[in-house]
Amino acid sequence: MATAAGSDNTEASFLCSICLDVFNKPVSIPCGHNFCLACITDYWDTTDTVIQCPLCKEQFFSRPMLRVNTFIAEMIEKLPRCEGYQVPPEKAGSGDVLCDRCTGAKLPAIKSCLVCFLSFCETHLVPHHNIPAMKKHKLIHPVENLESRMCKTHDEPLELFCRVDHMFVCQSCKDSDHKTHNIVNLEDEAQTAKNLLGKKKESTDEMIQTRQQKIHEIQQSVEASRKKATKTLSYSAHVMTALVDYISRSQAELAEVIETKQKQIETERNGFIKELEGEIIQLKQKKSQLNQVKFTDDALLFLENFLSLTFTEPLVKNWSDVTLDSGEFTEQGAMAKLETTVTKEIRMLCDPDWKEVQRNAVDVTLDPDTANPFLVVSPDGKQVTHGDRKRNVPKKPERFEHVLNVLAKEGFSSGQFYYEVQVKDRTNWDLGVANHSINRKGDIRLSPTNGYWTIYLRKGNELTANASPAINLNVRETPQKVGVFVDYELGQVSFYDADSRACIFSFTGWNFTERLFPFFSPCTNDGDKNHAPLIITPVKRNS
Repeated sequence: MATAAGSDNTEASFLCSICLDVFNKPVSIPCGHNFCLACITDYWDTTDTVIQCPLCKEQFFSRPMLRVNTFIAEMIEKLPRCEGYQVPPEKAGSGDVLCDRCTGAKLPAIKSCLVCFLSFCETHLVPHHNIPAMKKHKLIHPVENLESRMCKTHDEPLELFCRVDHMFVCQSCKDSDHKTHNIVNLEDEAQTAKNLLGKKKESTDEMIQTRQQKIHEIQQSVEASRKKATKTLSYSAHVMTALVDYISRSQAELAEVIETKQKQIETERNGFIKELEGEIIQLKQKKSQLNQVKFTDDALLFLENFLSLTFTEPLVKNWSDVTLDSGEFTEQGAMAKLETTVTKEIRMLCDPDWKEVQRNAVDVTLDPDTANPFLVVSPDGKQVTHGDRKRNVPKKPERFEHVLNVLAKEGFSSGQFYYEVQVKDRTNWDLGVANHSINRKGDIRLSPTNGYWTIYLRKGNELTANASPAINLNVRETPQKVGVFVDYELGQVSFYDADSRACIFSFTGWNFTERLFPFFSPCTNDGDKNHAPLIITPVKRNS
């Protein structure tokens, strides 16, 4: 008996705990446990991102490098020559649970008994159908390791489930520690879990379908925008080819703007598609997790699998609020007026001299010595905001004391110069140029007669030129970036939408005699609606 036991122990020490067979290419992992190379590799390939030992659950920061343990491999090679060693017959089968009563070649079991702790084929199950005492035994679908189906405290079948403690219990557990808990049959709990799993799968499928539909809508909108862009380009070409060289040059500029806008639309909506596809991947990963739980009539096995599954909720958003604007291209309506008001309308649409204007770009920085005490100028002199609190700053003759203005350090008394200011996310602002001798104390009225050539935005969409009298400016879109161009000798100050290259307004025919300084006013924060800074941005020249 001692020899047989020793042989059994020797054999067991060389069995892989994953496949339960003799090691094939045994490897050791850092915690000291051994597995077949293929078994541990497959195990880690099918788990989540956590790399851990299947036995002791020790986790590793990265997947360990696996090498065959030559010592164990050599010992296994010697095992067949040991006296009494033979491959267990139940391991030679197809992997089904085998009958414990069969001698020689074992047949597959059709039932396992939780009283006998044995599995039986059809022939050896007959006594359980014929003998009255055995008819009362608890028969289940054939499973291995029947001892795990028994309560370790009461040695009774685990055929109930506690919904309070989420654990399997026997009848004695129900009548003792779980007496006041919600106890149900394993089959009932398994069916409840299956229903929940089914609903989760259905919900996931619906979310995937919704996102696929949203992708289809976005793709259709991109195609519609492309057709509108094509139509707009065709119409603009038809109009402009009938005009002189000035209009021909502007057509090329307009085409570039439309194509750029369409690329922006496609980039934005392709971004939506990519985000939706990313959410679908997450949802499919969730579905894959859900699919890991196989429906089986074995309630305990099913619940073990179901309860061990950790559902990772995908990070998705509600796409019902995402709307697609199909009216991005508004240029075509303006085209009809070009034949009668060519020069003016083309400059308002897209100035063909835009690239020439950009070539006069200058580096502009804000002068903090001129800034109103409520204004905060960034250290690099490129941004200004309203600080909501008066700063303790030196009183200087060049500082604006009562109005929220600031000038640039750089002044210009000849030639041409151009700079750009980002006004995105703002509801109020003033921009332009001013004479060096302007009044900086007390109440100030912005107008050319007082030495200011400016435009201003109010309420987020009301654009006005500070002329005498003021002129309301009609623009197709509120500019996000404003370009300011000055031709000193020509006596002209022009304002551009730097994104669409359209001229917003021009002061013309003035006789400048002083140095002109870029002028800025971020206005108040308007209840935090106007808190974004005014930003002097580098001019990106278009070749």
